[in-house]
Amino acid sequence: MPSVKPTLVITDASCLIVLDNINYLDLLPQLFNIVITTHEIANEYGKPLPVWLKLVAVKDHQLQQDLAAIVDAGEASAIALAREIETDYIVIDDLQARKLAIKLGLTVIGTLGILLKAKQMGLITLLRPVLEQIKRTDFRVTATLIEAVLRDSDE
Repeated sequence: MPSVKPTLVITDASCLIVLDNINYLDLLPQLFNIVITTHEIANEYGKPLPVWLKLVAVKDHQLQQDLAAIVDAGEASAIALAREIETDYIVIDDLQARKLAIKLGLTVIGTLGILLKAKQMGLITLLRPVLEQIKRTDFRVTATLIEAVLRDSDE
């Protein structure tokens, strides 16, 4: 039986791009009630946004600017927004940005974690073929991480 889906997630561009490239972008609204991104991330994504994806502007521009000195502009905007609004997860794949978000007390999940949740909720039958699709994109992921996700998914 699927568990109750968390309410709100803020996503970075890498998740949108990868899921779009493998035709799994619609997993996000199936897993979360509200999916949010920022204008900076929308620009990085570079395509029209799906109707279910809400654009929210960061209010604390100083925090965003400070974070942008450490991580890229999209990640900085996502982290700054996650500090402003209550969110269940922030979806970030970049290791440095993930570490920064965790240091700031945010709950971080990556694209592979999204796919694992989708499998656990019965939205994906087998994860291995999906991960094989990801390997054929320009998304950088280690074999160790892929094996860990497959182990966690009992594949």
